Amino acid sequence: MAARHAAPALPMVSPATNLAALPGVPTGPEPAMKRYIQYPRVAGTASRQAHADFPPGTYEREMSKEGFFGPAAFFHHRHPPTGWTSFEGPLRPHAFDLAKLGGAPLEAGAPVTGGAAAPLPATSPWAEHECLHNAHARIRWWRLESSMDHLARNADGDELLFVHAGRGELYCDFGRLPVEAGDYVVLPRGTLWRLECAAPLALLLVEATNSTYMLPDKGLLGNHAIFDPAMLDVPALDDAFRAQSGRRGPGGAAGEDSWRVLIKRRGAVSTVTYPFNPLDAVGWHGDLAVCRINVRDLRPLMSHRYHLPPSAHTTFVANRFVVCTFAPRPFETDPGALKVPFFHNNDDYDEVLFYHAGDFFSRDNIHPGMMTFHPAGFTHGPHPKALERMLVQTKPGTDEYAVMIDTRDALEVAPAATAVEWTGYVDSWRGSKSRGQTP
Repeated sequence: MAARHAAPALPMVSPATNLAALPGVPTGPEPAMKRYIQYPRVAGTASRQAHADFPPGTYEREMSKEGFFGPAAFFHHRHPPTGWTSFEGPLRPHAFDLAKLGGAPLEAGAPVTGGAAAPLPATSPWAEHECLHNAHARIRWWRLESSMDHLARNADGDELLFVHAGRGELYCDFGRLPVEAGDYVVLPRGTLWRLECAAPLALLLVEATNSTYMLPDKGLLGNHAIFDPAMLDVPALDDAFRAQSGRRGPGGAAGEDSWRVLIKRRGAVSTVTYPFNPLDAVGWHGDLAVCRINVRDLRPLMSHRYHLPPSAHTTFVANRFVVCTFAPRPFETDPGALKVPFFHNNDDYDEVLFYHAGDFFSRDNIHPGMMTFHPAGFTHGPHPKALERMLVQTKPGTDEYAVMIDTRDALEVAPAATAVEWTGYVDSWRGSKSRGQTP
């Protein structure tokens, strides 16, 4: 494996950051002074501490602004807020079994939307299964059974690859970077790249459309908490990279030595053909690069007396959405502290959770490779079996890896996701056998 190099530090922002305050961001007229209408009170029978010391026989529900960053109210109910008997309409929660999706939905040689100079290869990341999307984010599922026979470039935004299964090597403008299950790989917009498979790859792709991935503001914790920026690996211009730069191309209409570059811009793909391998850099310098970190290298925040909100596990921040990672951690040990996710409305963000590995303690009938989608506007939280262990757990800690994507704008469900939906998911909070299909 290539030697590991630290990537340059990136700007730190939080989901609540005023982007106009960042260097280089144009500023407009000064906004009018404003503040939330806030008046902390305690009414009726309630705990004065969020997520702890509930009145006996009650269930806590959080209602908050700006995800978990703004003002909040905490209600104590006699019944679980998810104890519905039916749920109809567009806010119904969804669960998709992405593991049931095969290779690229377009066959080799299929035409490309918008027209391209050459057919779209079956190994192209632009032939992947789109699952959820809005104007600022595109979430896709990609199965790569064999190495790419072309190069790709995303001109629409930064690309985040999450490797769910398999292993291989990424070749890009910056050099060679081995990849394996659990890796996040950030590809800056405009990067030229391809993947070679050592074992078939399954990846979750998250495009930050017209945006840039940054690191979150870690505040009082300091820059080195959760993961030290020195843990970010960058590609190496090593012997393997130099050897591939002179490799003959897989061929095409322009001749057997040609290399094709498939560039996606505004959802359409253009093909540029070269008589040589464009990945032929002999050196580079600067403070922008592809970077990689594995979920095993994350050191999650924890508190033995307080159940932290999901925002404490933020890994990357883009315009209008965040990417968080849930990794194994000890359970809270204070007798009064909540030990499962709390019920919350999540009124300002759509919530997507991709289950990578382990035992997902807050969900029933969920296995690796599944993805859940909770539109903003309804209360959700732990399933009935998990709720039974709300204050007392049977093991010392969690054993799960999951990727969460919270988007500020509503997501649309694509046909590929609908085709593999577990329709009984909405009933799984009822604690009885689901009426729909099982995963």
